[in-house]
Amino acid sequence: MTLLNEKKILLGITGGIAAYKSIELVRLLKKAGAQVQVVLTKGALAFVTPMTLQAISGLPVRTSLLDPEAEAGMGHIELAKWADLILIAPASADFIARQAAGMADDLLTTLCLATESPILIAPAMNQAMWKHPATQANIHTLHARDIQSVGPESGEQACGDVGYGRMSEPQAMYDAVIHFFNVPSTETPPLSGQHWVITAGPTMEAIDPVRFISNHSSGKMGYALANAAATLGATVTLISGPVSLSVSHHSISVVKVLSALDMLAACRDVCQKNKVDVFIGAAAVADFRIQDIATQKMKKENDKDEMQLNLIKNPDIIATVAGESMAKFVVGFAAETQNVISYAQDKLAKKGLDLIVANDVSRKDIGFNQEQNEVTVVSQHSTWSPNKADKTELASLLVEFIRQKNQ
Repeated sequence: MTLLNEKKILLGITGGIAAYKSIELVRLLKKAGAQVQVVLTKGALAFVTPMTLQAISGLPVRTSLLDPEAEAGMGHIELAKWADLILIAPASADFIARQAAGMADDLLTTLCLATESPILIAPAMNQAMWKHPATQANIHTLHARDIQSVGPESGEQACGDVGYGRMSEPQAMYDAVIHFFNVPSTETPPLSGQHWVITAGPTMEAIDPVRFISNHSSGKMGYALANAAATLGATVTLISGPVSLSVSHHSISVVKVLSALDMLAACRDVCQKNKVDVFIGAAAVADFRIQDIATQKMKKENDKDEMQLNLIKNPDIIATVAGESMAKFVVGFAAETQNVISYAQDKLAKKGLDLIVANDVSRKDIGFNQEQNEVTVVSQHSTWSPNKADKTELASLLVEFIRQKNQ
């Protein structure tokens, strides 16, 4: 019996250059035994042809909501009932917006509204479009409706930009479908049965109801680490400060926090409720917070040119995790602007960590808000410096390194 024997998958393809990847995706799904019904939007017709997809899928491709011939056979309501899973790949920014709004102005959006089957989307768009607040709000809306997503990935785009927005590769989308149907794999993933907890992003320390202290962390490294660990089979809890990112694996649970105190409380809660194999503190936690947060907006005083804010030290989350033995293996991050390795070695010893990942955030080409990073991993007796790489690639290298050290 094949992995997806007789599973009925409706593959929606929207307009975007990434549509070419969907041809290979159909081939993979068919090879695994699935029935694949392709639906093309008007925009998709500019990038792929119905003839090609019909030849690979073995079924007539649907393109129109008001198709008399199709409605006489498998009408759109019957098609919505037919699918075990609706997979949208690529899912353009326009389609995501229309789906979030509950529109039904073409065949694909109508099917998504009429179906009671689960929906999985693979976003694909320009990096600026992906990180736009409107797109992120739409993605959060879909996630709240239990519409799950795979990707997008970070990398070079057709327009020449570099960043998140690339549609996941066909194999990654195929793996997501396999995971969705809980199809047993012939190989046990190397991190299967392990629980990893990862912190990501900045913390936001309130001054008054409208102002705060924070930093430039984008959260990209922490999110990439979570995706990489989940890809290798780990159950991951991602404790995230305020960022505009999403995860691409179903085995990642995201806990949203704002302040350092919120993050510490979430870490304690998760670690007390679960046996944690690996804890990675990739978040850029504020060292200090306001001693007395104003309950009302602080107003300018015309006769004063200065304002004094009293700061108090925040708890050291990664040292607390290590000191209270919340996890079997604890990895910290050190963002430095000078003496990077020596400061990291000092932190490793003082905080009682197993590993610390050090990077130079004074450089403009890596680190905060950049797509690439270059780090040195420091242990008690050695250092390891992988080459500068995209954060997604670097995360995979780091997770594998940690896995080997934690055996």
